[in-house]
Amino acid sequence: MTYLEISLIFAILFCSLVSGFIFTYSIIVMPGLSNLNNKDFLKTFQVTDAVIQNNQPFFMFTWISSIVAILTTIVASLITVGLSEAWIIILVGAAYLVGVQGITVAIHIPLNNHIQKLNIEELNDKTLADERLKFEPKWNFFNKIRTGIAISVSILMLIQLAHYRQNLFS
Repeated sequence: MTYLEISLIFAILFCSLVSGFIFTYSIIVMPGLSNLNNKDFLKTFQVTDAVIQNNQPFFMFTWISSIVAILTTIVASLITVGLSEAWIIILVGAAYLVGVQGITVAIHIPLNNHIQKLNIEELNDKTLADERLKFEPKWNFFNKIRTGIAISVSILMLIQLAHYRQNLFS
């Protein structure tokens, strides 16, 4: 097994784990929270996000490993097959870094941090409704985008692994 194949396996594994996490938020967590009133929605999001904000070790390991694995796979592809074939992995890797990690840093983290700073118990009903409206639709919209990108990257990396495995045995 080549260094490129090993790096692809790790990229697939960690990107798939991240995909599953954000996919779960997309289809289960946020739809479930949407049934709560404004105060309970914001409070529940604060509590669940605090687990991540407190650097839950398995989450952090998985999230950071996905970045490292993608970067390693890009480098391995350039070294192993050269730019003429590596461009696909470079594009897919860039899509992951920008479309999943970039959206997380640019959109989700600032939204989450804003919610974390709210003193929910002191807010009136109008302010609670306003805060939720500023948060929920934007968070969900961009989470669906990063979910689609993350899943697509995992599939495309699987295809690349199959391609390299096929070429190895032909």
